[in-house]
Amino acid sequence: MACNSCTTDKNGQPKGCKNNGTCGTDSCNKLTVFDWLANMSLPNGQEPFIGVEVRFKNGRKHYYKNTENLTLSIGDIVATQAKSGHDIGMVTLTGELVRVQMKRKKIDIDDAENVLKIYRKASQKDIDIWSDSRDKEEPMKVKARQFAIDLNLKMKISDIEYQGDGSKATFYYTAEERVDFRELIKVFAREFRTRIEMKQVGFRQEAARLGGIGSCGRELCCSTWLTDFRSVSTSAARYQQLSLNPLKLAGQCGKLKCCLNYELDAYLDALKSFPKTDAKLYTEKGVAVCQKTDIFKGLMWYAYEGEWMNWHVITAEQANEIVEKNKKKEKVASLEEYAAEHIQDTKNEFENVVGQDSLTRFDNPKSNKKRNNKRKSRNKNRNRKRNQQPNAKKKQ
Repeated sequence: MACNSCTTDKNGQPKGCKNNGTCGTDSCNKLTVFDWLANMSLPNGQEPFIGVEVRFKNGRKHYYKNTENLTLSIGDIVATQAKSGHDIGMVTLTGELVRVQMKRKKIDIDDAENVLKIYRKASQKDIDIWSDSRDKEEPMKVKARQFAIDLNLKMKISDIEYQGDGSKATFYYTAEERVDFRELIKVFAREFRTRIEMKQVGFRQEAARLGGIGSCGRELCCSTWLTDFRSVSTSAARYQQLSLNPLKLAGQCGKLKCCLNYELDAYLDALKSFPKTDAKLYTEKGVAVCQKTDIFKGLMWYAYEGEWMNWHVITAEQANEIVEKNKKKEKVASLEEYAAEHIQDTKNEFENVVGQDSLTRFDNPKSNKKRNNKRKSRNKNRNRKRNQQPNAKKKQ
């Protein structure tokens, strides 16, 4: 999604976000929610919902009470209550849709510990302090990583987030083992002169905070819409007949891609109509073993034991029929009777209708006919000149 300020101009050149991600539609940010109830009015006598969704750095969202009855809209910068001091964030959702979101995430509006208050709309002084604190985060991250390396700690500091009033800095880190960072906190407090909070996140949460582009060419699911991270196993790749290549199956977080679970249920439903791949087919000619399965076409390839190079293709229904006969201790004559129907015609049906070049035109090396022809023409011209020179001398 993109707002009007992110579209292209008359010449087709991208304009870019003129508001630096703080436009009123809030459609350029991570995990944004479209308020489809914005144009609907409340019934008579019903008060608007006091819950407000506020977004902070890298898509971190919390819900607050609008106890002061402030007139808030999407994109407003507000000062919110924190455990100590106050924080600065941007309003991303208001109204009845906040009630739905809180119910989905099982958050009670009356929970005083988790649902805090909104103090006021941020003043210019609040925004200046907030902006100055955000500018310190990148150089701090470089120093913090160096300090962790000097102390030989097996951890990676992925991000730093300042509180809106600049009184506290939260360090997000990832680690495979338990880390004793007590000495590191002392170094941070002495160097940065602020309150320090260390928060460990998983590798998937780290990728969600930092964002990026996946191998599909789109933004990462975890940083745009995915909020719950379910476990992904290699069996999901096996069911979908994907090669178990860790370089292709792993995402930017280093774990298996979340998208392996998206179509897994459809594959499992389709595989119910197929016999098990380890089930052997007993025929009078020999015992056949499954070599390959095509879920989309509903075909299976079998080969006789000892004749592994000769594959015979049959449908899943035919394979189930043979398995049922084998259970009754009956054997079919051979797989060739079934496979004769599925012999594929290898004729190329591609026709160059619109005059397109072949996709394999660069596979063959270029011929040197033009070079040879040029060399021959040059040699002929040289020979002619040589023959003409003695004739000219005789005439003289």
